[in-house]
Amino acid sequence: MDGSAIFHNRFDAGERLSRRLQSYRNDLNTLILALPRGGVPVAYSIAQALHLPLDILVVRKLGAPFQEELALGAVASGDVIFFNENLLANSGVSEAELNRIITAEKTELARREKKYRQDRPFPEIQQKNIILVDDGIATGATMHAAMIALRKLSVKKIIMAVPVAPRETLAHFSKLADEVVCLHSADVFYGVGAFYEDFSQTTDEEVITLLRR
Repeated sequence: MDGSAIFHNRFDAGERLSRRLQSYRNDLNTLILALPRGGVPVAYSIAQALHLPLDILVVRKLGAPFQEELALGAVASGDVIFFNENLLANSGVSEAELNRIITAEKTELARREKKYRQDRPFPEIQQKNIILVDDGIATGATMHAAMIALRKLSVKKIIMAVPVAPRETLAHFSKLADEVVCLHSADVFYGVGAFYEDFSQTTDEEVITLLRR
C-alpha cells in the first residue's frame, strides 16, 4: 500500500463504514442505495454487515468535453439535472454542446438502469431512511444530483456514507444530508483513487452480480 492509500479495496472501505452505521442494523425502515458503479461494492459490504436491503440510484456525471473527470453537473434517475453553476459559467461550453452531453448521459443512464435492474422495479423509498453510498467524493456533483432525486421522492432521512472526501466538500454536504458519515477527509485531494490500494474499475457484470446476491 502506498503512503496515501487508506483502503485495500472498495469492499474493505464498506466494511469499515458499516462499523460507523451500526445504529441502522436490522432497521426495517432503512434501505441502502449505491451510486453505480464504484459505490456498489462499498454498499454491498455495508448491506451484508447491517442486514439491510441494497439497491441502486443511477447518476451520470456531465463531464466537460476537454476534461471528462471535471463535472459540470449530473443527471439522476427521476429526470433530475443538477448543474455545478460556477464551473459551468467558466467552462466555455456552449449551450448546444451542453445539451449534447446531457442527451448522451441520459441515454447511458437509461441503459444502465435497464441493465442493472434486470426488470426489477425501483424500490419503494417514500418515508424511508436512505443510506446513500459511493466509493468517495471528488467534486460532489453526482452525489448532489442523487440527493435532489431522493428529496423529490419524499424520503424520511438521507445518510450519506462515503470512505473519503475533500474537507471542503464535506462541509457542503453536511447542509444537504441529514447525516454524514465519512471515514477520511482531506485538505489536499488528488482524486478518490489515491486513497485505495486497488481502485480497479467496477464492471457492469460485477454490479449485476452483487445486486443479485
